Amino acid sequence: MQISAKEIASLLRTLSRTANKPHFTSAIIAAAGCGSRMCDESGKTKQLMELCGIPVIVHTLRAFEKCEQINEIIVVARRDEVEIYEKYKSDYGFSKISAVVVGGDTRQESVLRGFEAISDKSDFVAIHDGARCLTTSEMIDAVLFEAFRKGAATAATKATDTVKRADGKGFISETIEREGLWLAQTPQVFKTELYRAAAYVSKEDGFAATDDNSLAEHVGFQVKLVDCGSENIKITTAVDLSIAEVILRRREACGK
Repeated sequence: MQISAKEIASLLRTLSRTANKPHFTSAIIAAAGCGSRMCDESGKTKQLMELCGIPVIVHTLRAFEKCEQINEIIVVARRDEVEIYEKYKSDYGFSKISAVVVGGDTRQESVLRGFEAISDKSDFVAIHDGARCLTTSEMIDAVLFEAFRKGAATAATKATDTVKRADGKGFISETIEREGLWLAQTPQVFKTELYRAAAYVSKEDGFAATDDNSLAEHVGFQVKLVDCGSENIKITTAVDLSIAEVILRRREACGK
């Protein structure tokens, strides 16, 4: 019998209503990208470049290790970097890393491989970009809180710039009303069974998602937006690395 997307969404809403009890939460850190827009002289990928004396990815992992509500961490890595993460477990005391898996050809495929490695006890799954290294345990907690209540939630920040749509020749064709516009970030957190259904339905449909929220949207499930501010940036260029260093130095000076 064919199940409609609306029926799937209704089922997932039922699954999302959980009792007030501790939730076993898995974190998938997506760090398998090639980082083609940025690499240093040694050929290091952006996640392994140093930021304030330690690799970018270590800042990310520390936030999830510190977060009490995260029970396990699965790192999705490049094949040639798997051993590095195994070493990080002892070097930095990452006790929550339960698996390091090799990523796929796309981010969507990579996250699915990470998802397949989570514990059978998992109630919720938090998916995060490895290069989004300025996230904090407080931000993670805020998104988890809403996901526990709503079934799905995402870190985000409100759009502050005026947004323009361009025509095919690069001229402005429309000014888009800024009210209600948000920029999606990570972590993106979902009830585990919700994500399982959304990911596999999307795979079967051949739906290519721009982020994990899109998978939930594809099956008609709503995702709660959680404002995590503008500092939760993703390292994409050398300029981002410089900005991240300034933010981290300021946090350190303020005792955060």
